[in-house]
Amino acid sequence: MKRRDFLKVTAAGAAATAVASPAIAQSSPEVKWRLTSSFPKSLDTIYGGAEQLSKYVAEMTDNKFQIQVFAAGEVVPGLQALDATSNGTVEMCHTVSYYYVGKDPTFAIFASVPFGLNTRMQNSWLDQGGGNELANEFYKKFGVMGLPCGNTGTQMGGWFRKEIKTVADLQGLKMRIGGIAGQVLAKVGVVPQQLAGGDIYPSLEKGTIDAAEWVGPYDDEKLGFNKVAKFYYYPGFWEGGPTVHAFTNLEKFNALPKNYQAILTNAAAHTNGWMPARYDMQNPGALKRLVASGTQLRPFTNEVLDACLKATNELWAEISAKNADFKKAIDAMQAYRSDQYLWWQVAEYTNDSFMIRSRTRG
Repeated sequence: MKRRDFLKVTAAGAAATAVASPAIAQSSPEVKWRLTSSFPKSLDTIYGGAEQLSKYVAEMTDNKFQIQVFAAGEVVPGLQALDATSNGTVEMCHTVSYYYVGKDPTFAIFASVPFGLNTRMQNSWLDQGGGNELANEFYKKFGVMGLPCGNTGTQMGGWFRKEIKTVADLQGLKMRIGGIAGQVLAKVGVVPQQLAGGDIYPSLEKGTIDAAEWVGPYDDEKLGFNKVAKFYYYPGFWEGGPTVHAFTNLEKFNALPKNYQAILTNAAAHTNGWMPARYDMQNPGALKRLVASGTQLRPFTNEVLDACLKATNELWAEISAKNADFKKAIDAMQAYRSDQYLWWQVAEYTNDSFMIRSRTRG
């Protein structure tokens, strides 16, 4: 190749490279959002989901799209996260939609309801069974769009200052329990109390409440509930697979470039897998430590579970009779649940049951 021709090719290649980089950079505007969490920083897994989301988005946009995360109380109280997103105080929040059943009980269905779906079923319904479409059709009424962004796995039934053997033991019991589950337990005699995470320990310690549920061994140990209540019950039948959502202000989301919308959606999906995996890693050791420290682990009796299931079905019928959104969503979820458990009992349950028996036999 002649020197002159070589210089022309080299110059052309350099020019193409010089043009390409700025063109890409120019197509990625700088966007800075604020996200308020419903959780304190001390709960590094459930709060950490928002931090993971922010990290993934920043990495996928070369830091062009930045989401600053605030803990509960830094911008607004934890239970006002959705309102702050809806009214544009912040662009995003990381919360659980059943906190907002006071606005409409339908909010609970897309997070978790008593005797609902386990984690894998929940993710399957939302992602593949039409659940997300139903959810965002509903959330649109409140000016937000929801992305599944974490799941704790089946939660524990909570901490009690006394043993619970019969339904009679629940009469007049003051229990911190969030969302629509409180309405179910009220039907069997419980007096539900809605408290933010940071208020639970002092309320249990002072005897203002008799029992409290939060998440599971890892988070509960961090909050020190074993120091003020002795009996630890399972399962948390009201939260078989609770989804934590990243809500965005709908107008703000629609204003994002399409590639940023896709990046945010995929970052949430990645976080949705990260959180339950991390809880599954952390909970076994925490449970061992709690039991070793004197915690009394107890299962809810079938009498209690049967009474609560009956109360749940009664409540669904009552709400469905006057709330079309709720009826549409609960009917869809229950139909999906039926088919899922038909399949689950064939392979998953049989395999897991055998392995659990094998482990206990050593």
